[in-house]
Amino acid sequence: MARSKEFDIDDVLLKAMTIFWQQGYEKTSMQDLVAGMGIHKRSMYDTFGDKHTLYIKALERFASIQSSRLEARVEGVDSAAAAIRLLFEATIHRNDAEPKGCMLVNTAVELSGYDPEAAARANEAFEDTEALIERLVRHGQASGEISSRHTARALAASLHNALIGLRVMVKTVKDKDKLEMIMNTTLEMLE
Repeated sequence: MARSKEFDIDDVLLKAMTIFWQQGYEKTSMQDLVAGMGIHKRSMYDTFGDKHTLYIKALERFASIQSSRLEARVEGVDSAAAAIRLLFEATIHRNDAEPKGCMLVNTAVELSGYDPEAAARANEAFEDTEALIERLVRHGQASGEISSRHTARALAASLHNALIGLRVMVKTVKDKDKLEMIMNTTLEMLE
């Protein structure tokens, strides 16, 4: 008779996600994961496979959580420009209980040069965020709230690029006024 799991799979996956988010893939050892997840090494291998498979699952979970948060943040906001501003503000005024920055950005910087699977997962999530921004821009252009001098696609790509840059900056810049100045200047392209 097979033994049942003595831990909640979702809970330990979230713990692994946080460890990878804080430390990155290369710096995280199997011992870090076993200790941080609170499970035996054998259980980790049996449940998640190897370290890379666990990382990809954690990255997918992060992407799913991030996507849900972004969608929820803009849901019901009538103003497209205000909704886009909320996406930027969420990056600046993040939950201090979470690691700084973005696991997707960290993955793109750390692994994309030699790990096509991790790069593909990060790019998929980036494309989803850019598509959300593009929908908001299109809505704002249709209502006349956002300038149409650039295509919605071009604006979305530029805004997303700036958002990724902001996600990097929040890791090192403590001056919220500076981050808000960057955000405000970036959002002027909507006018």
